[in-house]
Amino acid sequence: MTEPNFITAILYLVASSGAWLATRKSQQSVRPAAWPVIVLAAALVMHAVSLGWALFGEGEGGVNIGFSHAISLIVWLTLLSYIMVGNDARLTRLANLYLAPVGAWSASMVIWLPSYLWIEYEGAKLAFAAHIIAAILAYALFTVAALHALLILFLQRQLLAGNIASEQRDLPPLLRIEKLMFQLLWIAFLMLTATLVSGVFFSEVLFGKPFQVNHKTVFSLLSWFVFGGLLAGRFIAGWRGRLAVRWTLIGFVMLLLSYVGSKFVLEVILKRV
Repeated sequence: MTEPNFITAILYLVASSGAWLATRKSQQSVRPAAWPVIVLAAALVMHAVSLGWALFGEGEGGVNIGFSHAISLIVWLTLLSYIMVGNDARLTRLANLYLAPVGAWSASMVIWLPSYLWIEYEGAKLAFAAHIIAAILAYALFTVAALHALLILFLQRQLLAGNIASEQRDLPPLLRIEKLMFQLLWIAFLMLTATLVSGVFFSEVLFGKPFQVNHKTVFSLLSWFVFGGLLAGRFIAGWRGRLAVRWTLIGFVMLLLSYVGSKFVLEVILKRV
């Protein structure tokens, strides 16, 4: 069932192209053109439909959480949460300009890199669902926070160079972007904590085997300590700027290595589930 993913990718690209064209035509407006936002909303809806079928439409009592589907779901939640948390016309424009192409890539990824990993959860449906939801929300929100960190780094360099492009002048102030980044980090940290706690203490109920210490667990715990230290530094010493950006990106890379990296190696390179 590739048609919905193909349509989703096209809608994302149309939304992004429309936002860039609108920016070129109206460089002084802080409000994005209406039709790219409508197309972006349609892309999100189509993406949700295709994900629902891919994850749950092929059987009962389980979920297909293969590599490409997991990435697609994380990107969809990233776009959705970014727009919902921002609640700002300028942030909607930012999503259209820069994140919609990522959505197109993730939707098309299911077509050119299909993966299948069906996980049964009979007997522990509620616990398993809560664990999976917390984990995916954590990854999605950390992804949004990492995108904020990259944006802060990019805008800081542009400001120092005195080379702010017209489409960047209508973005939210750096302090607003940084504040949103930390709000996202707090929520994501709580989700990651819930994921780790449930995985450690309820592994046998959730996955049918006792808790094991492996590279995935080690990198997850390392990312938890990095993000926890960053948030503690923010609360106690007011950490911000390049220091906050640096540690956000370090923690995000560790999180990628713990989950996405291991799934990519096992499913794509080694062809194992």
